[in-house]
Amino acid sequence: MAAKTTWNIDKVHSEISFKVKHMMISTVTGYFEDFNATAETSNDDFVNADFSFTAKTSSINTKNGDRDGHLKSDDFFNAEKYPELLFKSTSFDGETLVGDLTIRDITKEIKMYVDFNGIVVDPYGQTKAGFEATGTINRKDFNLTWSAVTDAGSIVVSDTVKLIVDLEFNKE
Repeated sequence: MAAKTTWNIDKVHSEISFKVKHMMISTVTGYFEDFNATAETSNDDFVNADFSFTAKTSSINTKNGDRDGHLKSDDFFNAEKYPELLFKSTSFDGETLVGDLTIRDITKEIKMYVDFNGIVVDPYGQTKAGFEATGTINRKDFNLTWSAVTDAGSIVVSDTVKLIVDLEFNKE
């Protein structure tokens, strides 16, 4: 069996974000400011690599303090009781990343589509690998069930959430 190589997140060049429709006419983007990620692989194409990432739910930032407070409340993430979300891969074929996402106390399998941008050596001799992963979840599957309907019948927050994970790793 080949030796595994560990890759650690370069937080300066990475982000975990999400997009959700508001009133079904515009899109709101949010970020998790406090996150971590690792990859372990035995090859340079990362096929069958083990990926994981975590994000502190209290670090959510949508550029609106009232909205962030609501997202941290029990209507959504309940950041006090469930301080982080967790993703752990179960397979990666080079294009599709499958794994278990845990939000609150619920774990569901999700698929993310990945662009592996390759491996480079930076000017300081550090080997780096870059990935862009996107997937879609139904927030209600994770007990993020708050909802409202306007007087005109518009849904305030879409059930569908796009997850965007842009990661740059440093080879250990």
